[in-house]
Amino acid sequence: MDKWEYSESIESDSIVSIQSKYGHFIDGKFSTPNSKKYLKTVSPSTEEVLASISVGNKNDVDSAVNSAKEGFKIWSKTSPSERAKYLYKLARLIQERSREFAVLESMDGGKPIKESRDFDLPQVAANFFYFAGWADKLDISWGTKEIKPYGVVGQIIPWNFPLLMLAWKVAPALATGNTVVLKPAETTPLTALLFAELCEEVGLPKGVFNLVTGDGTTGSELVNHEGISKIAFTGSTSVGKYIQNAVGERDIGLTLELGGKAANIVYNDAALDQAVEGVVNGIFFNQGHVCCAGSRLLLQEDIHDEFINKLEKRMQTLRVGNPLDKNTDIGAINSKEQLDKITSLVNEGVNDGGELFQIECALPSEGYWYRPSLFTNVQPSYNIAREEIFGPVLTTLTFRTPEEAVEIANNTEYGLSAGVWTEKGSKILWTADRLDAGVIWANTFNKFDPSSPFGGYKESGFGREGGRHGLLSYLKVRS
Repeated sequence: MDKWEYSESIESDSIVSIQSKYGHFIDGKFSTPNSKKYLKTVSPSTEEVLASISVGNKNDVDSAVNSAKEGFKIWSKTSPSERAKYLYKLARLIQERSREFAVLESMDGGKPIKESRDFDLPQVAANFFYFAGWADKLDISWGTKEIKPYGVVGQIIPWNFPLLMLAWKVAPALATGNTVVLKPAETTPLTALLFAELCEEVGLPKGVFNLVTGDGTTGSELVNHEGISKIAFTGSTSVGKYIQNAVGERDIGLTLELGGKAANIVYNDAALDQAVEGVVNGIFFNQGHVCCAGSRLLLQEDIHDEFINKLEKRMQTLRVGNPLDKNTDIGAINSKEQLDKITSLVNEGVNDGGELFQIECALPSEGYWYRPSLFTNVQPSYNIAREEIFGPVLTTLTFRTPEEAVEIANNTEYGLSAGVWTEKGSKILWTADRLDAGVIWANTFNKFDPSSPFGGYKESGFGREGGRHGLLSYLKVRS
């Protein structure tokens, strides 16, 4: 089948107003950084400099934490129903300005506009609505147990879902009465800065939400600050280990949502065309920049050739290009550093003996791009089958029996997610019961809901975000 041609359908960026330089958001207003240092945030699809953002130092973090302490005195005494009103207002403003947020997210992060528009923003608003509904129901939800907020919460979010990870963390933290010091990723800070403007617009009390931008040194200052009562981090396993060691001797709360190497198991009785779509969504959504991506495809041996043939044909229809084009399926890799990591791991996989298939397409001359890729003839010992690539690269392994599928799926240091494809409900339940994964999808993949908890085991971290479990991550509960 020939690849269809589409006329360009570019979403206008005129709706977005980006300042040339941004300060921190502390005590309810934007301020000049104490460090007087800035770094540039770049559009990964064009390599164009979008803005200069502040690099927070110890004094900047001190100011933010002190602001959050003062804000906590007000916020902790604010009635739950009043806290809910602020969250509802934020949710409605996010909905009203969703097009602006979506365009900004695609410009700063490289993801296709149809994903930021149709997935990220609806999920962001839904999370604020959901946790707003919980704010005045906390006391009745844990019976006779005593609950109270931690106080000042330090939150560090990654670059793959900047605004959604903000919502996952900020909404439950505020609903439970905590105040926040947020540090966004250095490559994707712009939607968090726009969110800070919304906090001003709704009149959120000073100090309740604080934002300090910067690089890893800024994050380290936040993690090690003595005024922080809880740390919530989403990102790489290596940084998660550093944070755990840093706070190990302090009596503070900690939740970590880290890397993944999810298995997508396809049994021979699965609906193959449906499974192909699920596999494509599982690994190529957001260029594979997803911690729970289905990056290991486990196929029952007798369907391997048929499935791979269907999968390669489907991959060839994927459109790589301008993230603001509504026809684009695969946007830009988030940074040059990430592109180099993906390229290195793929080259290593080829050298190990894996057979590489990449789609045929012209890549833009500027920006950071990588073709959707598929490895077959992979052994479980290969690095590409064990290490998180965090890009549009799928590795394929085969199995004969359900027991072998489970053994291969669990043969990883991670335990975040998995997928199971079969027409038999009993086989789904049998497999899911034996998989070491916090989230398991059946005959689908990458389905999220604010009421459903998300998190992992082993090197994928601990704690849960979303649902009632996500509230507990921001509450001290005593019998």
